Amino acid sequence: MPTAPEVATHVPAAGPAHPAVGAATALLDGYSPGDRFLATPTRTLLAHGVEREVPHGTGPLPQRVAAALDAARAAGHRAPVVIGATPFDHAAPAALVVAESVRSAPPLTADPLIALPAEAPAATDWQIRPHPAPEVYGAGVAAAVERMWRGEFSKVVLARTLELTAPAPLDIPAMLQRLARRDPSGYTFALPTAPGRTLLGASPELLVSRRGPRVVANPLAGSAQRSPDLAEDVRRAAALLRSAKDLHEHAVVVDAVREALAPYCTALEVPEGPTLVRTATMWHLSTTVHGTLATPDASALELACALHPTPAVCGTPTDTAREVIGATEPFDRGFFTGMIGWGDAHGDGEWVVTIRCAEAAERSLRLYAGAGVVAASDPAAETAETAAKFRTFLHAVGAEL
Repeated sequence: MPTAPEVATHVPAAGPAHPAVGAATALLDGYSPGDRFLATPTRTLLAHGVEREVPHGTGPLPQRVAAALDAARAAGHRAPVVIGATPFDHAAPAALVVAESVRSAPPLTADPLIALPAEAPAATDWQIRPHPAPEVYGAGVAAAVERMWRGEFSKVVLARTLELTAPAPLDIPAMLQRLARRDPSGYTFALPTAPGRTLLGASPELLVSRRGPRVVANPLAGSAQRSPDLAEDVRRAAALLRSAKDLHEHAVVVDAVREALAPYCTALEVPEGPTLVRTATMWHLSTTVHGTLATPDASALELACALHPTPAVCGTPTDTAREVIGATEPFDRGFFTGMIGWGDAHGDGEWVVTIRCAEAAERSLRLYAGAGVVAASDPAAETAETAAKFRTFLHAVGAEL
């Protein structure tokens, strides 16, 4: 049986070394509610305990995080790491801590044991309530499209939720196992956000990462539902690459990422057109942007805050899109479409867009899904897209719409 990795005092750089079988899955298996788990395409992290919390305040979040990391080092923590989640509303409190200890391993995809299937979810009599109802959501999309045709704005991302209630306490570690083993190449997370509440999910979208002077952003915008039929799945992927509506939506996001990163970088490499990435349920248009920092002062979190929210989760112009979201969505997004990730005292880190997620309490889950609405959007199609995106998490709990 493989032994668990030793406690690490820092987050090591990903490398080409072949790990011992079981190194990453040991961290996945070792997760308990209250821990902080994050798996990315470069590493797997399991953080225990809280050395100190990042306080809420009026100052910029990157400065408050830097101060917490500096204080931890001054108190004797040799290489502190901050880990956690920030909300969609940058003025709301974040759930970020400097962990007491962080165990690290290579990515899940480097561990052959990740191919073993997770245990199937137990039969549960879920009560499912959509909020808002699908027809109300569709009406909100139609109203936004009408305003776009009047020239008021060009894009908004509108979300809806599902509220799931179970008759017995939830098995969060089992849900995390199913999320991680179904999409091990993505960004899988389980992070406490408040007493008795856990944010967990499997996001496909990197907002930004920094390793030394190198910066990477990977915006996704434009989506199509996967099909279990191979020929139809390929047809949908090819159609997405040719879709004028989706290509325009994607270009808007890429332009916003370029504009936000340009002041920090001496050079940016932006491909001329998107490629495709896939999850178990969706195809997405994807562009990977590479940059070189002009100075070492900008941390990964500072870059992430400069990017957030991109048009992929909010819309454009940003202020108008926020107003439309507030007037249309009958719920507080909370941490949905915020950021989750990690950062160290050197400024390196990875920050991920918080999508394909749910917030769990003792016996309930609130699932979130959104769709990018542009002038060419069809309300029924956008409603169907959100339903497809819900399936990532519904599969993890054995529920269906």
